[in-house]
Amino acid sequence: MILNLTLAQLNYKLCDFTGNLARIRRAIDQSANADLIVFSELCLSGYYPQDLVEEPNFLARQQMVLDQLIDLSRHTAAALVIGAVTPNAGIGKPMHNSLLVIRQGEVVLNYHKQLLPTYNIFDERRHFEPGPNTPAVLVLGSKRVGFLICEDAWNNQGSDYAIDPLQTLADAKVDLIVSINASPSDVGKPAQRHELFAGLARRSGVPLVYVNQVGGNDQIVFDGGSFVVDPTHGVVHQLPLFDEAIESLGFDGHFYWGSQVLVTPVSAVMPDSEFYYRQVVRGLRDYAAKVGFQKVVIGSSGGIDSALTLALAVDALGADNVAAITMPSQFSSVGSVSDSADLCSNLGVLLLEHPIADLVGSYRTGFEHHFATAPSRLTVENLQARIRGTILMEYANHFGHLLLTTGNKSEISVGYCTLYGDTNGGLNIIGDLYKTEVFALARYYNQRHGRELIPLAIIEKEPSAELSEGQKDTDSLPPYPVLDEILKLHIEGARLRPDEYRNAKAFVQQLQQDGGQATVDRILNLVAKSEFKRRQAPPIIRVRNRAFGNGRQMPIAAQY
Repeated sequence: MILNLTLAQLNYKLCDFTGNLARIRRAIDQSANADLIVFSELCLSGYYPQDLVEEPNFLARQQMVLDQLIDLSRHTAAALVIGAVTPNAGIGKPMHNSLLVIRQGEVVLNYHKQLLPTYNIFDERRHFEPGPNTPAVLVLGSKRVGFLICEDAWNNQGSDYAIDPLQTLADAKVDLIVSINASPSDVGKPAQRHELFAGLARRSGVPLVYVNQVGGNDQIVFDGGSFVVDPTHGVVHQLPLFDEAIESLGFDGHFYWGSQVLVTPVSAVMPDSEFYYRQVVRGLRDYAAKVGFQKVVIGSSGGIDSALTLALAVDALGADNVAAITMPSQFSSVGSVSDSADLCSNLGVLLLEHPIADLVGSYRTGFEHHFATAPSRLTVENLQARIRGTILMEYANHFGHLLLTTGNKSEISVGYCTLYGDTNGGLNIIGDLYKTEVFALARYYNQRHGRELIPLAIIEKEPSAELSEGQKDTDSLPPYPVLDEILKLHIEGARLRPDEYRNAKAFVQQLQQDGGQATVDRILNLVAKSEFKRRQAPPIIRVRNRAFGNGRQMPIAAQY
């Protein structure tokens, strides 16, 4: 007997129970011949609802759509595998992160996630109690199907947790393991999943189905990439990355696409710049839609960061939904305006000009008159950034746009930004990209579009904040290829991909041996001193393993 499986990789909105049910219903309607339709972890609420699970009506709202789904199951032959929050009747935290199998109007299996992640961006133990280490098995026809939830499969060879739910299932002699997931995306993650689950299938001898969700929820982006694993051949089929998909496969010990047996391994490897492009575009598009913005506004300095932000915003939302404002001061180069004009012309974006020299002069005069001293150079530099930030917020407030801030990870790390100035905004889409990655992504952007949309003059321009005469970034910072390696090792360390970690470690060690210890120490001190700025900065779309925000929780008032 061939078991017909449908993998439903959908884009959920947090706590939009009615909307999420509609998405699930459409997937069911497209899976008429399925025996088992698999959705992702916490699909009814979306992942992760955070403290919304503590709201008095959370479970009641979820139960309303769950009842509708149970009723809907009476009219389909398929068993439905969903993720939901369920109450905990015993001691401990008040809820479980659960997997429900619904069939013919009944919940025929209720399994509680056993391994609750509390690292990096995860804090599931805050709300959930782990379930017992017992196998969740359902007999479908002649097949024994076992079930897991996400982290349950990430006990790497038994070294991370005291129990191994996957091994418990393997010991129960199941024919197939189905894992429902809400696995956030970061660079290298798709390939990491393939390697992990291929190894699990090989060691257990059991085929695996892995279903993930897709789409952006706040700073986190889910990349989908659901797949199936043959114990001998590895990952033999994958759903698209970054897009919704509903696909049906056959299973009788092997996986089938139509009549074709799937035995050829598939790769999840994607070049970094392509990955960053797709993740940021997906993240911005979903963030804007889910918080209710149609249009964005960006301050255009003529530099690489704002240029890339503009270009990515156009691809995510369309040129008609993107506005740019150039705000030259007495220190702005001719290119800051002309390069912005060329960029916006190439992209089809409205460019507005709002000079700030008179406003800066008025503030300086007022400062000197009322405080009996001239403002310092640093004060004037920050004043310009804050005037620009105020103008951008003024425009955003009046016209109803979402303001995108444009700082990169290198500058945010060392505080090379002005609080309440260029940090103003509702979202930062490049804030998890190091400066060297910003340059690489800008070049990739042009390559992807087959022409020079981001002018080469911007890409090759020496970086400068242009807040004082002749200012260059290298006046205050090491060259970005040096700075970025120091930052990668310090901020991400062993969380980097193995090659990145080895390269960064070797680079910094060589720098220290060549007399650069003082440079390293100065950078680490800047990172520590800038925590108060990052705490007040807008959300950043996460693309790397350790991003600023809840993925890196550091105190402000501490001795570093």
